[in-house]
Amino acid sequence: MEMIKTLGTHNILEFYGCNNDKLNDKDYLESLLINAAKESGATVISSNFHLFNPQGISGVVIIAESHFTIHTWTEYGYAAMDIFTCGKEIDIDKAIPILNRELECTEYFCNVNIPRGIIVNYKFSSKRRKIIVNALDNAYKLSGKEIVGDQSWQGKYEKEQAWGILTSIDVKDCDPNLIRDADYIKRFVVDLCDFIQMKRFGETTVVNFGEDEEVAGFSMIQLIETSLISGHFANKSNASYIDIFSCKYYSPEEAALFTNNYFKGKQYRLNVCVRKA
Repeated sequence: MEMIKTLGTHNILEFYGCNNDKLNDKDYLESLLINAAKESGATVISSNFHLFNPQGISGVVIIAESHFTIHTWTEYGYAAMDIFTCGKEIDIDKAIPILNRELECTEYFCNVNIPRGIIVNYKFSSKRRKIIVNALDNAYKLSGKEIVGDQSWQGKYEKEQAWGILTSIDVKDCDPNLIRDADYIKRFVVDLCDFIQMKRFGETTVVNFGEDEEVAGFSMIQLIETSLISGHFANKSNASYIDIFSCKYYSPEEAALFTNNYFKGKQYRLNVCVRKA
């Protein structure tokens, strides 16, 4: 079994018992995440935050190394964060204390340094693509198995009364022309949101980064009513890395199949995390 090096690192942060006023202050949160990103050594490119009615905020800070994202449930004093980085080394341990202190949370949990983009050269049947699942510890232990049905995720989501569900989709060997087309990526986001029945807020942001050939390519972010969709498209490996986080249930397997087919990928890996209190 041959592997290439890890292309990115995914960090999942859960903050509980936060200051409710701060969780509903769009300008404050935007400034906080920008500061945390800079302190961690990231290169900030832009940011986009949205205040929902009557409460709750979704936001993203796009960095040259990928992104910092947040979604808040003000009524529960809860904030969910994702930090995805690739290329340049980012010191996540410098960002976490700032976020913890400023949000005034009573406790927080972190699942850090999750490798993204470890591409394994399995032999795939020409008749059927397999889904390689590497579920996180708080999801079903399906690592290395084929998903036999999607009801397991929905059942877990409903049974545990989860806050939300995060799906990370790594697609290998995409059509190189498609992942280099910003307009096509924007159409993908619109079609994906329609497919999984998510309402978009604002336009899709697609930015091209090209200084480091190891990670050069488009990065994408789209705010949705129930949180956000983000992604990075790596030119060197012709791979796509898509994250879908929502507090409204959708089918992870169907979203992965849709994404793989849209970019004409040959293989994909699905990571699912049910996020709960």
